[in-house]
Amino acid sequence: MKTVREVANRLVDLCRKGQFDTAEHELYADNILSLEPDNTPGQRVEGIKGKLEKSKHFNEMTEEIHSMEISDPIIADNFFAISMKLDVTMKGVGRTTMEEICVYEVENGKIVTERFFFSPTPQAA
Repeated sequence: MKTVREVANRLVDLCRKGQFDTAEHELYADNILSLEPDNTPGQRVEGIKGKLEKSKHFNEMTEEIHSMEISDPIIADNFFAISMKLDVTMKGVGRTTMEEICVYEVENGKIVTERFFFSPTPQAA
């Protein structure tokens, strides 16, 4: 079973390579709970099927990712956090910069909760 540090480092590595699908299939628990800020689409999604659908929807809305910065993880007990910054062109919105703090909870070597903190209004790039 992977430690929290191993899960965190693997997630960061895969995300930096743009391998989000691999990360979800490898590191997420079947009962994953994914939380977004209030009044945002997909505010609360439960289960891996819903999480994969949520990711698919985001990918369909994305025209191009120009750049991505992902911090090294900060680990405490069975939680870790990373910051993520995307320079992205969204269909129908244009080019924007998205910044967020992502907090993950790990149990039995799998991510069971992810929570994202960001301003719901993207910034112009």
